Amino acid sequence: MSEFGRRIRPYVEHEILAAYQADAQGKPDVAFLHLERAHILGQTSTVEHVRVHWHMFLWGIRQRNVRECLGQLLRIVGAAISTSTGLVPRGNTGGTNVNPFKSMPIPPELAALIEEARTSKR
Repeated sequence: MSEFGRRIRPYVEHEILAAYQADAQGKPDVAFLHLERAHILGQTSTVEHVRVHWHMFLWGIRQRNVRECLGQLLRIVGAAISTSTGLVPRGNTGGTNVNPFKSMPIPPELAALIEEARTSKR
């Protein structure tokens, strides 16, 4: 795993755990918002990018959302192939409700975490 991936992982993990907590509370839409945040954080690390798409796929299964499941399977393959080459649209939230090639604004609080993970010397 890259240094960036190692440093961003706790933030990605925090959002994934928040997603599962929201799901357990019967809030699937809130859960998916946390997965989208995890995607933004981890999308430049191949391991984290693929991992978040896997959790989005599992969310789709729990919601019985065939479109999301199929879309996430394609995105898992795409993330595994394209992340290391830098072919990821910055800020994209990763769900099937958005074009997989569309860049999107990064929320300031997530941009700060990404920058910290990029520049940290720990």
